[in-house]
This record gives sequence, structure tokens and C-alpha cells, in this order.
Amino acid sequence: MSTLTTAEVTTSTLPSPARTVIRWLVSFSGFPLGGLAAMTIVGPIDGLGAAVIGGLLTGLVLGVVQAWALRLPRRTGLFWTLVTAAGLSLGLAVGASAVGFATGLADLQLQGAISGAAVGLTQAVLLWPRIGRWALAWPVYLAAAWATGWTVTTLIGVAVGEHFTVFGSAGAVTVAALTSMLPLLLRSRPAASSTHRTGSDIR
Repeated sequence: MSTLTTAEVTTSTLPSPARTVIRWLVSFSGFPLGGLAAMTIVGPIDGLGAAVIGGLLTGLVLGVVQAWALRLPRRTGLFWTLVTAAGLSLGLAVGASAVGFATGLADLQLQGAISGAAVGLTQAVLLWPRIGRWALAWPVYLAAAWATGWTVTTLIGVAVGEHFTVFGSAGAVTVAALTSMLPLLLRSRPAASSTHRTGSDIR
């Protein structure tokens, strides 16, 4: 991991809670944009290879947008993007395979739960130095949120049979809203004054 040099962060220098949440809500766009990139380059996720590559592409786009929303420093943002991509690639491959690449509601809920848990687990590695034990709950919570995202997308009539990597915009907005406590939690725990901090620390 790299070393980051940081100045003391005080509450007065941080964005307001409302602006912090709004910025995070905008990050919902990473889901449909990432899904579109995967569908364009890889096509339907109907096999293991497509799931691995499609998840990687979607995770890269999602990671970039979330890093922007969290206002991460460039190097930390790169790590966030990479672990998000790795998590979704693994999670989608396992999740889609577990349900035989089926697209029924229960299938997509399980696929989403596994994908969300995998992404949450990899992201928790970066969250741990900053929020401690709260990071342990992140994979479990993200699994539930992503299952909900697929539920919303399916119930509103999106053509989920086309084998997308992630849920659509309605599900993405839902997940962004459900996870909006993350930037607030990070905001409430500003990095302490120090000369050097490890690259895994999110400030």
C-alpha cells in the first residue's frame, strides 16, 4: 500500500451532511453506466467468462464513480476502484453460477446478495482502518441492499432476462439511498492529524 500525507481535517472543512448525501446519491449512475459498458463489450451474462469480465468492467466504472462521491484522494480512489472491480467480478461469477444464470426474482436476489457481499468484503478492507468494527457489517449490509436493488428492478418490469451484470437505475437509486450512511460515517470520523497514513486509510 502507498503512503498518504494528510493535513488535519476539521469539521469546518468538510462538506455539509446534505451535500455529502446528495453527492453519494449521484453515484447511483455508476451501476447503469457500468452495466451498459459490460453489455456493450461482453454481452449478456450467460456464462462464467462473461460474468468474470462483465463484473470486472462494471466494478471499474462503479468504483470510479463511488471514489468521486466519497471524495477520495487519487491513490486511495484507485485502490477503491480496483477492490470494487475485483469484488464484483468474483461475486457475479459466483452468484450467477450459483443460480445457473437464471433470472427469476429469487435467482436475482441471491445473485445480488452474493455480489453485494463480495463487493462489501473487498471494500471493507479499505474501510477498516477508518471505521473499525463498522466495516465488518458492510458486506452483510451490502448483500441485503443489492438483493433489494434486484428486487426493485425486477418488480417494476425491467427486462432482466437480458442477463445484465447489475440492476437498473431504479434499483441503483434504491441501493444508493440505502447505503448513504457510508459517506456520513466517514465524514463523522475525519482522519486524525498525522504526517503519514497508510494507503488503506480512507480520509
